[in-house]
Amino acid sequence: MSGHSKWATIKHQKGAKDKARGKLFAKLIRQVEVSAREGGGDPDANATLRTMIGKARDASVPTDTIERAIKRGTGELEGVRYEAVSYEGYAPAGVAVYVETLTDNRNRTGAEVRSLFSRLGGSLAEPGAVAWQFERKGVVILPKGPSEDELMLLVLEAGAEDLVDDGDTWRVTSPPAALGAVRAALDASGIAYDSADASMQPTSTVPLGSAEDAKKVLRLLDALDEHDDVQTVHANFDIPDDILTTLSV
Repeated sequence: MSGHSKWATIKHQKGAKDKARGKLFAKLIRQVEVSAREGGGDPDANATLRTMIGKARDASVPTDTIERAIKRGTGELEGVRYEAVSYEGYAPAGVAVYVETLTDNRNRTGAEVRSLFSRLGGSLAEPGAVAWQFERKGVVILPKGPSEDELMLLVLEAGAEDLVDDGDTWRVTSPPAALGAVRAALDASGIAYDSADASMQPTSTVPLGSAEDAKKVLRLLDALDEHDDVQTVHANFDIPDDILTTLSV
């Protein structure tokens, strides 16, 4: 069982129960807008936009809000222009961290991200320093229910690469381009899932052998995740189950 995967699942469940939806809505709307600007406003011809619309709908973002974000992205409506900027660095214990942001002021965002790393025991690195330790994948997390054989057959036919047992959940991985087809196959079969996102998956992990190290790493990752401009935070740590269960995530 991957401690990293369990942490990601816990974070999702925590977010799903969070009554303060404003920050999540803002991040999703920003993702829709940038996807429309970079690939056009037609979700049938823009796989990234299609995925982002799906995420926004899953989070109950109103349809008219999504449509306005698309129009701002295509230039039909005026709006702030965001750009995608990624940052790479290290958390305590040598954990590699890859941060994806959408910002209207890269100087401000860069300074604030650097400050978070420095203040919480990490360090910002040069571009390319840790990116090679990750690969982008489509990742779907779903609760146990369907049999392994049934689920495996369904997702592999839709283009998935692997199905992993993460204890309380299944984790389906696919090439990013196949994520939409995997989602569609699950939807058509009436199989519910907790999350479906394109994610930077670590190719290897750093084991955290103490609760103190784990707390330091999670403290930095949580602080980065809370930043308004940060869209996603990826890290290559692995926390053993006996340590993870003692932590307040």
